[in-house]
Amino acid sequence: MMPLLAIPFPAINPVAIAIGPIAIKWYALAYIAGLVGGWFYAKRLVALPSLWGPVRRPSGADIDDLIVWVALGVVLGGRIGYVLFYNLSAYLAHPAEILAIWRGGMSFHGGFLGAVLALVLFARARGLSGFALLDLAAVAVPIGLFFGRIANFVNGELWGRPAPDFPYAVVFPNGGPVPRHPSQLYEAGAEGLLLFLAMALAMRRFGFRRPGLLGGIFVLGYAIARTACEFFREPDPQLGFLFGTEVSALNGGITMGMLLCIPMVVIGIVVIALALRGATAPRPRLEQGPADAEAHSA
Repeated sequence: MMPLLAIPFPAINPVAIAIGPIAIKWYALAYIAGLVGGWFYAKRLVALPSLWGPVRRPSGADIDDLIVWVALGVVLGGRIGYVLFYNLSAYLAHPAEILAIWRGGMSFHGGFLGAVLALVLFARARGLSGFALLDLAAVAVPIGLFFGRIANFVNGELWGRPAPDFPYAVVFPNGGPVPRHPSQLYEAGAEGLLLFLAMALAMRRFGFRRPGLLGGIFVLGYAIARTACEFFREPDPQLGFLFGTEVSALNGGITMGMLLCIPMVVIGIVVIALALRGATAPRPRLEQGPADAEAHSA
């Protein structure tokens, strides 16, 4: 019987499209929607010179190439991060499972680091400002976060903590008979929608004229949103609470998600301070005088 004050989980097939043996899941479509949405949004932003000021803006062709680099960084970093942060002992015992990405297991923090590395390498290869590319990614990433968390809900995974008295609690298929917080939807709203709006307002106010500022705001904003949502989210079963134990739905120990957000808070604050001081601004190119030209030709 359905517990009192609980909503039955909507039985959504995790497979969106199936053609013979080929099955495309909603989770894969969420990744595609996030990448395509971010690519389209970034293309529109680089076409607006008023947002960039003296900062060299990437071209539309740069964005077309960048999306491939970022996609690889997100997938590889997300998988490596999950292996290292969330289930290292299990994967050391069965290393072949590391490659089984289709079975699930991705870490945002790992994907974030992979994307940052891809952005930095791409900036060096194209002679662009790494901080400016990070800013551009920062305003687009919440699109992918929104679709990714919705896909988590569709898959009935990463559910919330028990909430027997919450009127909109959900009984998840694999979460036992206990009604739980739909924490995936909380994260879609906080890390996706609210953070997207916050980044849009910051971009409208500052543009990309202070390299690193928008990136720092995103890192800090995500850390705050993720930490708040962790109070509603059930910790990973193989880890549990790292420090302390759960007392109630809104009171528990420290989770791995919270722990990984601590350095993000520090980094976000530092980058914001550096950007506001102008320490990340591009250095003006020195004009080459006649004597310098002769010396160079000699």
